[in-house]
This record gives sequence, structure tokens and C-alpha cells, in this order.
Amino acid sequence: MGDAATPHHSAEPAPFPRGFRWGAATAAFQIEGSTSADGRGESIWDVFTRTPGLVLDGANAELAADSYRRYRDDVALLAGLGADDYRFSIAWPRVQPGGTGPANEAGLDAYERLVDALLAAGIAPVPTLYHWDLPQQLEDAGGWLNRDTASRFADYAALVVDRLGDRVGRWITLNEPAMTTLQGYALGTQAPGRALMLGALPTAHHQLLAHGLAVAAIRARGAGEVGITNNHTLVVPATDAPEDRLAAGAFDLVVNRIFAGPVLAGAYPDLSGFGLDAMPGLEAGDLDVIGAPLDFYGVNFYNPTRVAAASAGSEFAAAGLPFEPVDFEGVPTTGFDWPIVPAAFTELLVSLGEDYGERLPPIVITENGASFPDEVVGGEVHDARRIAYLEEHIAAVRRAIELGADVRGYYLWSLLDNFEWAEGYTQRFGLVHVDFDSGERVPKDSYAWYREFIAGARGLS
Repeated sequence: MGDAATPHHSAEPAPFPRGFRWGAATAAFQIEGSTSADGRGESIWDVFTRTPGLVLDGANAELAADSYRRYRDDVALLAGLGADDYRFSIAWPRVQPGGTGPANEAGLDAYERLVDALLAAGIAPVPTLYHWDLPQQLEDAGGWLNRDTASRFADYAALVVDRLGDRVGRWITLNEPAMTTLQGYALGTQAPGRALMLGALPTAHHQLLAHGLAVAAIRARGAGEVGITNNHTLVVPATDAPEDRLAAGAFDLVVNRIFAGPVLAGAYPDLSGFGLDAMPGLEAGDLDVIGAPLDFYGVNFYNPTRVAAASAGSEFAAAGLPFEPVDFEGVPTTGFDWPIVPAAFTELLVSLGEDYGERLPPIVITENGASFPDEVVGGEVHDARRIAYLEEHIAAVRRAIELGADVRGYYLWSLLDNFEWAEGYTQRFGLVHVDFDSGERVPKDSYAWYREFIAGARGLS
């Protein structure tokens, strides 16, 4: 059931720094649809969704939110919010159907139309070059296990920047490489669905190398600012017992530090606890490429993670992992059953500065939001729980700034309800409700709240 109707929350934000950027985010595979239009090639997610039993509701993304055709509607929704920025992603297989060779001009034309529509509406485009939709032909050649994929990504990035670099001022290379490695290659719960456990580690290095090579390609073209988006979770030991604290440290290493350290400190953390002397695939000079200075650092945050030592007989222990995520006690949860602990967001942002110091560039929150089981009732969607989540987490960002974190922007996830990867259409994150049969868009109460909040924040800054 959707939330009961409640009065709008008042939009009374504390002042944010002058020039703070407000926006919303989406990803190509999750919203575009038209997965075979205009010469687009197959991605690993197209193949994954066709495999019975891998997507919760058996759905695919052929229609999704139909944003490939309805992009003007989405730009109008962003303009109605008063958004400064729109973070979207460019589908690699739409630009390079097989992941190599010349650009598919029809694919680039589509993103050029979107960029021009955003600029005409006074909204800055912030493209992500890779949001998980690897061309299937590259996966057939080894995917992110293959070092050559990093070079292919840099070639693709160059094609996009050559077309759009005169109008795009901020680029994001990769989205959440940790999830590609952990869910896509280690556990097999997301595309490409490989269950390699620690054998997936080379995919972490090759993604980060791809990032570094793309940064060089973007810099060579003088095409504005560049950064990466990593997802971060604050890791909390289940107890003060030494074994739980060690387990939490190992989890933090795998989820956070392996992906942040090379980018922000030019080095991988100590992997000896996993029986490794060095990151698999690392070659001389790689860390110099990966650790090139950035203009901003994208942080995706949804929830903290409570971790215990792997219990005997658990799937984690069976896989040789020393940790096991466990539930928080006595905290509310989202529709995804993710714990809602806003103070963890503040602590995480402050800790990044403590860990990486002057190497940490200004932070942009590139995703933050929550799914709830929303419904349209009488032409409206009353999502009071989402509003409460957003209020609390934006306040947590403001608190982190007060404590010294250099945060320059906040992009809410998500503008639209979308195809939520292996969960299909069962989880709704959007400010705007989407009917996935008709494409009809219905702004939720949270859309009106965010619009009012942005206006208020801008007036106080």
C-alpha cells in the first residue's frame, strides 16, 4: 500500500554553501527502453534479463520508462523541479553496438538531442559514461576480466566526448564499480551473472584502469571536469567482539577501500587478509593512471551496513569470506528492507575527508534516495516516507558540511520510477510515478517537496 495522505512537509532548509548544485539522477538501461532502436547493440543486461529466474518479476527493459522517446517529458519534469543538474548515463552499446569500432551516429544523435534540450531548459547535463551496460560482445571476450576492456572503454569515451564535449562541463566515468565486481562477477546476482567470488578481483582493477584511461582521454580533449562515482556504505561491527570488528574491517576493505584507495590515494589497501600480496592484474604504471587527480568525487549512499563474523554454515563462510551482513535492530527500513540511519551518512562523508585528506576532491552526492511501494490513488501519490527519508538525509549532508566535509552538490535518486535491475519493476525510487505499460508520469508528493526545498535552499544560499 502507498503512504496515507499527509500534509506537505515544510521546506525550511538550513543554508547550503553558495553555488551548491541540486539535481536528480537516472541510468540509461533503467529508463530508456527502445533497447533495439537506432542500431543499439546488446548489453550484458539484455542477456541477463532473458535468462529465466534472474529478474524477480521476469521483466525486461525493452520499454522501461520509455525515456528514449519521451526525453522531452523528462526534461520538463527536471525544469519543473528547478534542477541545476541532470545526471544521466550514456548507453555504451547505443554508441558502439559491439564495444569497438566507429560510433553509431544515430546513438550519439539521441544523446545530443537530450543534451541540447537540457541546456535549452537551463539544466547542466552530467553524463555517466558507464552505468553497468557493457556491450555483450566485450563480455564474450572476457568482459571486465579482460584488461583490454579498459582500453576499449577509453576509446568509447573519446567518441562521446568528441561529439558532446563542447556542451558538457562535467563527466562521470564509471558508476559503482564495486557493484559490478561484487554482484556481477563475484556473486552472480546481477549481470553478467558470474559467481567467481575472489576470482572476480581483476574486474575491480580493470574497471579502475578504464576510469584512469578515460580521464586521460577526457583531459586530452579539454572537455571540462571529470570524476568517478563510487558507492559507499558506513560499515558498523555487529558487536565490539574482536572477530566482528575484524569482519567489519574486511567488509569495508572489499566494498569501500579497494575502489576508493587507488583513485584517492594512488594505492590499493593491504590485501594480505585475503591471502593476496597485490591486486590481481596490477601492472607497473597502472596506479599512476588510476590515481590521476580528479575535479570531484561522486558518492552514492543509501544505507549503512552492520557486519558480523561469518557464522559456521553460512553462505559467506562456505565461500571463504570472513564477514556476514546482519540486520540492524530497531531502525526503520525502506521498501528494499535497507536500514534508514541518516547519521551514518554524515559520519561517512566526514570520514572520507579524514581518510584521504588533501587527495579528496570536492564531493558530489551522485545518488541518494529510497524505494517504497507507491501507488496512484485518485491521480496522486502520497509518499510521506520518502519525503521523511530525503529530509533526514539532506540534513545529514548539511551536518557533514558543518563538520568540514566539502560537498558541492546533491543528486536525488531517482527522477523516475525505473527498471530496478534484478528486482525488475518491484521497487520504486522515483520522484515521479511511471506506469510501465503506458509510460504515464505522475509526480509524487516528494516531487513537490523537492521542488519547494530546492527553491528554499537556493534562496538562502
